Amino acid sequence: MTTIIGTLMVRDEVDIIAAMVEHHIDQGLDRLIVTDNGSVDGTADVLQQYADDGFVELHHDPVHRKQQHLLVTGMARRARTEYAADWVINADADEFWVPRDKDLTLRDALEAIPLELIAFPVPVTNLVGPPARRGAGFDRLLWRDARTKEQLNAIGIFAHPTENALHRGDAEVVVAQGNHFVNLKSTGTPDAAHAIEVLHVPWRSWAQHERRVLNTGRAYDANPDLNPSPNHHMMNDYRRYQAGRLWYLYLLRLPTEDDLLAGETDGRFVRDPWLAEHLHALVERARHPDLLAACLDGSDDGPVDGVEHANAIAIGTLLAGVEGERDEALRDAREAHRSVDRITKERDTARRKASAPPRLVDDWARLIRRTGRAVWRRIPFVSRAP
Repeated sequence: MTTIIGTLMVRDEVDIIAAMVEHHIDQGLDRLIVTDNGSVDGTADVLQQYADDGFVELHHDPVHRKQQHLLVTGMARRARTEYAADWVINADADEFWVPRDKDLTLRDALEAIPLELIAFPVPVTNLVGPPARRGAGFDRLLWRDARTKEQLNAIGIFAHPTENALHRGDAEVVVAQGNHFVNLKSTGTPDAAHAIEVLHVPWRSWAQHERRVLNTGRAYDANPDLNPSPNHHMMNDYRRYQAGRLWYLYLLRLPTEDDLLAGETDGRFVRDPWLAEHLHALVERARHPDLLAACLDGSDDGPVDGVEHANAIAIGTLLAGVEGERDEALRDAREAHRSVDRITKERDTARRKASAPPRLVDDWARLIRRTGRAVWRRIPFVSRAP
């Protein structure tokens, strides 16, 4: 039988972690290897209950230096060496991996996908809905975000999530920071009937997003050896938080109810309640129904008032416009610097050539010169380097 192992590095995700674990149990994973990165909100206590059941192998690493690459690589290798994993899924706490055909489970799909593919990309889709101050928000996040890149840029988001990498078990695999790439060479992608996707809930509440932004930003600050991309969305939000802008940009990226209705018409948002319905149905067969039910309880979410949301969107739109102008100016400045560097190098090269000393006569030319002036005159001679 195919062995499927998941890995997870997690910090302070108590609002969602039981739902994530129960979902992947239901999807047919054999085990989750989890490293808790010093959670203080009860996440580790929830995970310990699944460890006591034998589904989670729980490790603890309290160091906050954004060492995801090293830890996930270690867990992915352990999936092969300790459990003989055929397939390995490197997931985040806010990710729900599932076949596109919802009549299948992950196990159904992966047992049908040839191991000869070695590794393949899995698309990630954000689920969005009206904002709230607290809670996992599964009953609010009912729309797939299908906005174009230009529409995302206008609200301060660089792009949709990068695809994740699903790969064969390998004792020498290397997982890149962010879980989007591995060092294993893919030989293709699954057929459409067994395609897999990730449903992603990154902005489920203000409390969750603020906490995650702070955790990420401070961890990167503590590790100067890491150099996140200028387009790193969490670091962009960290800088917004430091400048007092994050609340407005957070509300700007989440649609109002009117915007959702209009978006269903123009294609920006596609209603898809599958995940919420799936999790509610899962309570009856969950290993820990109380833990899952707590994730689904939205009674204390504190939805953002429509007027406050609209006012924040107006402010956020202005801030996003200023950010866009700043980013464009920075891109122009970087291009100007590159042009200056290129011109400077060309000038320096020309100067070196112009001041090059006369070439020495080659040994073979010296020998020929001794044979007589007539022979020497037939040899072309250039006194300076071209």
